[in-house]
Amino acid sequence: MLYLVSPSTPMLRDMIRAGVFGAITTPATSYRIDGLPVWAADNACGPSEQGNGVNYPGDSKWAAWLDRMSPHASRCLFAVIPDVVGDAAATLERFGRLSGVAEALGYPVALAAQNGLEHMTVPWDQFGVLFLGGDTQWKLGLAAASLAREAIARGKRVHAGRVNGGGRFAYMCALGCSTADGKCINVAPDTNVARHARWQAAPVQGVLV
Repeated sequence: MLYLVSPSTPMLRDMIRAGVFGAITTPATSYRIDGLPVWAADNACGPSEQGNGVNYPGDSKWAAWLDRMSPHASRCLFAVIPDVVGDAAATLERFGRLSGVAEALGYPVALAAQNGLEHMTVPWDQFGVLFLGGDTQWKLGLAAASLAREAIARGKRVHAGRVNGGGRFAYMCALGCSTADGKCINVAPDTNVARHARWQAAPVQGVLV
């Protein structure tokens, strides 16, 4: 499972170039991704210390950012369509309005799975990547696991957000996720790059952290 990090330091950029990590950036951080082999376009709608989605710049600025980044779209793993954390209905409404923007620019489209998606009609033919979002309880529950298995059965890739420990890394690997991201590497790279290497070499089993 490829772990995506923000290309925020020269060391991390070198490790991304070497294939140890992939890159992930958002319209809020807007890190340079030129020269990096693979990257993902997140949307800044996720929870932050200041509140839910406070860093999201709005639909028009998100679309303009994707347009500016589009020369690199051929190397992009996915572009996450703006979502609403914990609210599948609101996320599907946004997806319906905005997924065509990313598709028209040549990005692989990702739908963020949020709480309650299991009770709704999933537009499977309109995206190639299922991004496991939602709150922690939902993300680690049966509903998200079932959606991930169905996505894989349909030939989709699955990405897991907020993976910051060995137990959760192992769980998402076992679930079949092809990529994951989290903040831990960027918060303390000197310590957590080595931790990540241990996760990859011998994933912790049975503990969700």
